[in-house]
Amino acid sequence: MTPLRVVLIAERDQQVRALQRVFLERAGLAVEFADDGLAALGRAQVAPPALVVTEILLPKLDGLTLCRRLRDEPATAHVPVVVLSILAAAARAAEAGAWAFLRKPIVESTLVAAVLAAIASQSPASTEQQWASR
Repeated sequence: MTPLRVVLIAERDQQVRALQRVFLERAGLAVEFADDGLAALGRAQVAPPALVVTEILLPKLDGLTLCRRLRDEPATAHVPVVVLSILAAAARAAEAGAWAFLRKPIVESTLVAAVLAAIASQSPASTEQQWASR
């Protein structure tokens, strides 16, 4: 049996978290959460997920800085990041190295399509490295 791919979500709003969990678990993904950017960075460094979904307005380390830090670290540079925000910040997300930018409110089909496409875009070597590190 193939292990579920883990999506790490950095989101402070409990209602948004609940929606993301339902949408992504329905798509066959495992979901883990971090309350702030530093916690998400630490979790990703220990066990790189298949993908990170982050909002921009996070405590301790904002989502764009989280994205940059993930890009800068060899262990997490291959992990795609989807930035989800109420802010009109697509250009800033792209500059930070995000794979995609989505505006809130969340639309299930848009979120799932972006997440699955980003995960599918990973090279086989990156996927092998990800599972070897677990």
